[in-house]
Amino acid sequence: MDTLAPMGYIKVTSVRMQGLLLILFAKQVHLPFIRDIQSTYTRTGLFGYWGNKGGVSVRFSFYGHMLCFLNCHLAAHMNYALQRMDEFEYILDTQDFDMYNTPQVFDHKVVFWFGDLNFRIADHGMHFLRSSINNGRFNLLWNRDQLTMMKKKEAILQEFEEGLLCFKPTYKFDRFSETYDTSGKKRKPAWTDRILWRIKPKAIDTEDENSSTTSSADDDEYPIKVTQDMYTCDVSYGVSDHKPVIGTFNLEMRKKETALVTLTVEGHWSADEDATFTYTILENCESSTWDWIGLYKIGFKSASDYSTFAWVKDDEVAANGEQKWLPTAPGVCVHCCVCALWMG
Repeated sequence: MDTLAPMGYIKVTSVRMQGLLLILFAKQVHLPFIRDIQSTYTRTGLFGYWGNKGGVSVRFSFYGHMLCFLNCHLAAHMNYALQRMDEFEYILDTQDFDMYNTPQVFDHKVVFWFGDLNFRIADHGMHFLRSSINNGRFNLLWNRDQLTMMKKKEAILQEFEEGLLCFKPTYKFDRFSETYDTSGKKRKPAWTDRILWRIKPKAIDTEDENSSTTSSADDDEYPIKVTQDMYTCDVSYGVSDHKPVIGTFNLEMRKKETALVTLTVEGHWSADEDATFTYTILENCESSTWDWIGLYKIGFKSASDYSTFAWVKDDEVAANGEQKWLPTAPGVCVHCCVCALWMG
């Protein structure tokens, strides 16, 4: 948060299950267009009772497009490739969202699946592995990567895309070094840490004229596009025996939604007087008892860092375009901005 806030990014939400942590940041300009945020988690460790393995996810509507980010930590060791697939399918089956049009992960327009998926490089001996890595000939290892091999026979994996593995296997290193495991176990290097994505196939889009998130002629004319700009790892990071994997993507999509609210500051604000502003509802929207408007200090780092806020009562959600006055607490701060999150 300290690093990203000066770059204009705000923490929207997070979900954690033991060592699994997923944090969503967004540029401040996008906040009014991020709605219906929900998160959940699934335990798969110790027959589903322990959260050291499993998945955490965050889903939300972004300019009218439903996105889901799923972070997993799957079963370890070379011989458990099939168990990893079983765990992944179990996570997909058990993760439910309270959204009528996207109740499950695969209902979303775009899904990013990533984490310590724990797939290994099969068959090759240690000498061949290290020789190929040291010479930068990663392509010699691709056909024995378990995830690549499983993708040839698992239909569910064939729906996902992944960039080329043109970086060193990220497991297992001696901590605080760039040397692969020198302990007595001498674990074989592997691309355990991965980032994949899936665009919902048109054939399974549901047709519902009442939903702004389903397939339509506009969606066919302006399909969402995902382009991976970078896929690499940072070998200099030494706190873990894994090296962090980094992926950057460009999402091209039509902005199907506009901001629900615009705000106008009234008069000159000072710390010793009540501050007021008006808000205007730009379109008809379903009101909720959770709707609120917050006052933030300039440079705020998280959506929960408001200095003060006011609930938007049902009787204040008036006809389209009507203005309302909303007082804020006096003496909060001088350098502030008002943000209509309206995220439910």
